[in-house]
Amino acid sequence: LQIAGLLLGGVGMVGALAATAMPQWRVSAYVDGNIVVFETIWEGLWMDCISQLGIRLQCKFYDSVLALPPPLEAFRALMCVAVVLSVLSFLAAIVGVKYSQRGEQAVSIFILVAGVAFLLTGTLVLIPVSWTGAAIVRDFYDPAVPVPLKRELGAALYVGWGSSALLLAAGAMYCHCWC
Repeated sequence: LQIAGLLLGGVGMVGALAATAMPQWRVSAYVDGNIVVFETIWEGLWMDCISQLGIRLQCKFYDSVLALPPPLEAFRALMCVAVVLSVLSFLAAIVGVKYSQRGEQAVSIFILVAGVAFLLTGTLVLIPVSWTGAAIVRDFYDPAVPVPLKRELGAALYVGWGSSALLLAAGAMYCHCWC
């Protein structure tokens, strides 16, 4: 169970890092019968990208941190904290598995620390991903939002949801092993 938790936590850690770095949080939506598509717009935490005809990709980092909307700043911070915490959780899990195999109960506190940290990390990833997904769906169905500004769920959100599930599962496994 500890090895399975370590594998799930490791994959969840990589997924959290990937979701943080990916620019596909919001993807341009094609609605109202628009079948001629020349540009695809991706919006992420760190940059915007435009793909023209699937051939040319141009990405631009955001110019100023101060010019970003407050939710985006908060999502950046939560995802960065989640990535750092997932690395620390993974390292604590490695130490916990190593010492619990030897039968040393005093050091198996690392198992509990890893479990709680994985649970916290999974929650930290889940908050910005779900909040962004809810905002995209709300804006998509809002008739007041102009059609060119409508967006769809991007691949980074699905990676974030998957990694959050893996991190929560790993945390539950470690907390169960400690009990």
